[in-house]
Amino acid sequence: MHTISRRLVQKISVPIFRTSTHATKLISTQNQHRYEDKDPETKLFGKLLIGAASAGLLATYFDEKKKVDCKVAQTSGTFKDGLPEYTIEEVSKHNTQESRIWVTYKEGVYDITDFVPGHPGGDQILMAAGSSVEPFWVLYGIHENQHVYDILEKYRIGNLDKHDAQTFTQNMEDPYSSDPKRHPVLKPASVKPFNAEPPPSLLVENFITPKELFYVRNHLPVPNIDAEQYKLEIEIEGAKKTVSLSLDDLKKMPKKTITATIMCAGNRRSEMVKVKTVKGLNWGPAAVANATWTGVPLRDVLKNAGLDQFDDKYKHVQFEAEDVDATGKNYGASIPIWKAIDERGDVLLAYEMNGAPLPRDHGYPVRVIVPGVVGARNVKWLAKIVISEHESTSHWQQNDYKGFSPCTDWEDADFTKSPAIQELPVTSAICKPYDGDTIDVVDGKILIKGYAWSGGGQKIVRVDVSADGGKTWHVANVDAQDSSEPPRHWSWTLWSANIPVDNKSKTVGFADIMVKAVDSCYNTQPENFEHIWNIRGVLGNAYHKIKVNLKQ
Repeated sequence: MHTISRRLVQKISVPIFRTSTHATKLISTQNQHRYEDKDPETKLFGKLLIGAASAGLLATYFDEKKKVDCKVAQTSGTFKDGLPEYTIEEVSKHNTQESRIWVTYKEGVYDITDFVPGHPGGDQILMAAGSSVEPFWVLYGIHENQHVYDILEKYRIGNLDKHDAQTFTQNMEDPYSSDPKRHPVLKPASVKPFNAEPPPSLLVENFITPKELFYVRNHLPVPNIDAEQYKLEIEIEGAKKTVSLSLDDLKKMPKKTITATIMCAGNRRSEMVKVKTVKGLNWGPAAVANATWTGVPLRDVLKNAGLDQFDDKYKHVQFEAEDVDATGKNYGASIPIWKAIDERGDVLLAYEMNGAPLPRDHGYPVRVIVPGVVGARNVKWLAKIVISEHESTSHWQQNDYKGFSPCTDWEDADFTKSPAIQELPVTSAICKPYDGDTIDVVDGKILIKGYAWSGGGQKIVRVDVSADGGKTWHVANVDAQDSSEPPRHWSWTLWSANIPVDNKSKTVGFADIMVKAVDSCYNTQPENFEHIWNIRGVLGNAYHKIKVNLKQ
C-alpha cells in the first residue's frame, strides 16, 4: 500500500529530515515559550510558518490574511542580486538555535530562528530546520498566499545555490495530485487538504445523504490504496503475534449494516468565530451527514484476534490510518475499549457506504465507524488496530479535538488536562431558509426546515423553533427519524416547522429565527456561543440563529 504522501516523504527524506535528532532535542523546551515581544503580524506568521499539525490549525490565518490587501506580485523565493549564495549542505548545518535555524524556499535562504521558540504547532515545528519549507507548504497549501510570502521575505539572508535549487525543484511533486474528483456543489473550507461541505439546503432533501454530497474532512492527502494488496494489522500489546487480515478476510466474516450520522467537531464553527477568533476550518452547519454503513463489527474482529483471552488492563483501542504527514507519521485516534467491545456500541470496520464500496474520500477500502462519536475517531483508510492500556499518542488525539473553557487562550492551554472529544453534544441547525434570505409569507406563516442530532446514541425527542427571537416557541414536526431506540439511536432527525410570523407591514419585514433540540436524556443546547467559545472552535452547539426578510 503506497500513498502519494509516502512517496513524497521518501523523496525529501534526505536532506530535509536528517536533522530530526536536533529538532527533537529542541522541542521539549521550546514549546513552553510564546511570541510575547513580537508585533501582531509576526505573531500570526510565527504560529503558522511551518509544520502545522493539521490544516485546521491554519484556517485562522487564512481568514486573517483576507484582511490584507496583497497588491505586490509574488516574488518570494526568487533569486536576488547582491545576496550571498549557500549550498543545501551549508544550510543543513543551521538546524539548532545555537547554529541559527535556516530554511529555504525556492531560491531563497531564510533565518527563522526568532520564529521557532514557542511555536504552538507541536513536535512538527522543526521539520524544515536546515532544509526546505516547500514540501510542507505543498502539504499544507494554505501557506501559499501573498501575505505569507511577504513576511517570509523579511527574513531573507541569501540565495540557494542554483544547482541545488534546480535539483530540489525537479524532485518535488504535489502530494495532492492523485486526490479524487469531487462534486462541484461541495463548498471547500480548504483545498489542500480538501475539506468541503454541501449547501445546507441539500442536507434536508434526503434522510440518507448521497455519498457525493457527504461532507469531506481530510487532514492529509488521500491515500491511493490497492484493495487486493490491502492488509489490516491487529496488535494486542504484550501478545507475541500480530493478526493480519485482507479485505477478503473481512468480507468473509458475518457483516452488519447500521445507519449512522457523522459530524465534524468543528461543525458550525463559522458562528463561533463571530464571538472571537479561533483556530480551525470555517465550517458552516453542513459538516454533518447521514449514511448506511456495512462492514464487520469490531468486537467480532477483536475476539477473533484473541482479545477475550486477556484481562481488563486494556482501556483503549487505537486506530492508525494510511494517510501520513510529511514526517511519515500516520493519522491516528483511539476510543475507549468499552465502546469497541460492547455489542450495543455498534462499532464497525466498514467497507461499504450506502450499499456501495467506500469512496476514496470516505476511507476506501476500510474505515472505522464509531456511531455517536465525533468524526475524528471514525478513522478512514484503516491500516492498524492496537489494543492498549493507553490512548493513541497521535497529535489528533493528544493535541487537537479537545474542548476548553472560554477563559482559556493558547498561552495557557494545557492539552494534557483536557479529555479527547468522544461523544458529541446535542445540536440542531436551520437548513432552509439561509441567513439573509427573503422568503414568502403564506397565510401568515413561514416554512423552516433543518436537522437535529445528539451523540452517544441519544434520540431527538423535540425540536423547538422560534420566529421572534425566542419570545414564543413552536414544536417542529419530525419529517424523518430512525426507529432505533437509545442508546443505539445513531441517526439524525430531519424536521420542519410552519410557524406564524408578525408581518404588520404587509410588504417586507423580518424574522429572527432560532432553533434548539432536546434529546432523550433531556439535554438541550446552550443559548449563546459566547458561553461555549473555545480556542479550537469545537463543540459548537448553541442555538442556531438566522435572520430573514419576509415578503407578503
